[in-house]
Amino acid sequence: MFSKINSLGIHGVEGFPVTVEADVSDGLPGFIMVGYLSEAVKEAQDRVRMALKNSGFYLPPKKVMVNLSPGDIRKEGTAYDLAIAAAVLCSLGEVPREGLVQAAFIGELGLDGCIKPVRGVLSRVFAASKLGIRRFFVPEENVSEGTAVKGMEIVGVGNLKQLAGILSGTDPSCGRFFDESLFREMNSISYPVDYEELTGLTTVRRACQAAAAGRHNILMIGPAGTGKTMAARRLPTIMPPISMEESIEVSKIYSICGMLKKEQPLIRTRPFRSPHHSITAQALAGGGRNPRPGEISLATHGILFLDELPEFTPALLDLLRQPMEERKITVSRMNGSVEFPADTMIAAAMNPCKCGFYPDIGRCTCTEPQIRRYLSRISGPFLDRIDIGVEVPRQPQEFPGSRKKGESSAVMRERVMAARMIQEERFKGENCRFNSQMERRQTERYCGLKKADERFLGEIYRTYGLSARAYEKILKTARTLADLDEKKQITREHLSEAVSFRSFEKKYWGFKF
Repeated sequence: MFSKINSLGIHGVEGFPVTVEADVSDGLPGFIMVGYLSEAVKEAQDRVRMALKNSGFYLPPKKVMVNLSPGDIRKEGTAYDLAIAAAVLCSLGEVPREGLVQAAFIGELGLDGCIKPVRGVLSRVFAASKLGIRRFFVPEENVSEGTAVKGMEIVGVGNLKQLAGILSGTDPSCGRFFDESLFREMNSISYPVDYEELTGLTTVRRACQAAAAGRHNILMIGPAGTGKTMAARRLPTIMPPISMEESIEVSKIYSICGMLKKEQPLIRTRPFRSPHHSITAQALAGGGRNPRPGEISLATHGILFLDELPEFTPALLDLLRQPMEERKITVSRMNGSVEFPADTMIAAAMNPCKCGFYPDIGRCTCTEPQIRRYLSRISGPFLDRIDIGVEVPRQPQEFPGSRKKGESSAVMRERVMAARMIQEERFKGENCRFNSQMERRQTERYCGLKKADERFLGEIYRTYGLSARAYEKILKTARTLADLDEKKQITREHLSEAVSFRSFEKKYWGFKF
C-alpha cells in the first residue's frame, strides 16, 4: 500500500519541501530508504522500526520502501523521522489518508516512540505556509516556535501513539495558532545596561549615535580601561526596537543553530555577538559539511563586536571584507553553495599598541617596530571599510561616589530614531534603508554639497589622496550627522566631523587616509 507525506528540509536559512513516499508490499522482508540521504537519515529506518514496535504497532515481515524526494538534494539530520513513521503507519492502514495532503511532519524519534525536538522549525513552518500547507505536526517542545507563523495550525505531539490517535480522530488534541503576543512584547524590552553609566566621552557618544543611526561600522581606539568595550556593549540600547520582519529573519538563524529558548521562540532584541579572537574561520563565517550560520550571520540586524581587534588573525579580518560590503556571505561546498545573511554593523575596539599607551611617548614602552608590527595585523582594505573611527582617551580619575550620570540611552535613542525616520522617508521605494547602504547614484542624489563645501572636500581629497570608497564614506557619514541634527543640507561642520572620524588611519597607521 502506497502513501505520501509532506516534510521539509533546511537549505541555508530557508526551508525546502521534501516528499516522503512509503510503500509496504509483498516481497523479501526489509526496510529500504533512498533519496540522496546522509548517514543520519539512513539510520532513521532502525529508529522508526523500533519506535513502531515499542509503541504497540505491528510491522509485518514485508518489503518497506521509503523514498525522500527531490533526489538531487542531500537530506541531513534526524528531523525526517516523524514523517517517515507517519508514512509507514499510513501504508499499514493504521491512520487514514484524509487530511494528510494539507499536513506536514518533522521530529526526531526515540526508540520508545517519543518525539524529540529538532532545529530549524521556524524556517520549515514558514516554507510550509508558502506551499499552502495549513497543519504542521512538530515535537511538543517546538510548538511555541511554530506559532510565530500566521495561518498555520501547529500540533504538538509527544509520541507515536498520540500522533496515530490525532490522525485517526480518537485523540481530541488540537493545535495552536498564531500568537500575536510574541510581537506585541518587542517594544517593551529593557536592557540591563545604559549609556548613563558612561561618564564624559562626548565625542565617543556622538560617534556611537552616528553609527547606530546610519548603520556605520565603527572602530574605537584607546588605552585599556577607558570604556571602549563599555561603549560598544551599549550600542543595542540606542538602536530602534527590532521589527517583526527583522525578528523573524534573525530567529530563523538562531533556530537552525538550536539557540532559541523554549520560553522565548522569537529573538526580541537586536543581537550582540562578541566572539573571542581565537575563533575559527568556519565559526565566524559559517560552514561545515552541512553548512550552518556563523557569528556574522548570528549578528544579523544587530552588532558584531570584535574586541582586541589586532589579536584576530589577518586572514579572519580579511574574510569579513566582502560581507561588510554585500551584507551576505556565500559558503561553497562540494554539494553546492549556501547563502547566509550578514546584514550586521561591525563594532571594533583596540589598543593602539601592546602596552596600550601609544602615541603617548612618555608612557609607551613599545619600540617603533613593535608598534608597526602590532598595527600591521589590520590590513588597509579592512580599515577602508570602517566608516567611523574614534579615540577613547583616558579620563581623570574620580571618586566612584562622586561620579555624575551621563546622558541616558533613552535620550540618545530618541535622536537615533528621529534620524532613522528621516532615512525611511528618504529611501521610500529604494533598495536601501540606511545611509551606509547608499550606492553611488544615491550618494550623488542625497549628499549634495554647496559649492564652497565641495571645494573644501575636494581639497581634502587631493591633499590626502582619498580612495573613492573613503570619499563616499565621508559623505555618507556626514549625511547621517546632518540627519541627527535634523538638517536637510550637509554643512561644513558635518563634513569636518565626518573627516575627523576618518583621521585615525593617518595618525596610527601613517597611511594616507
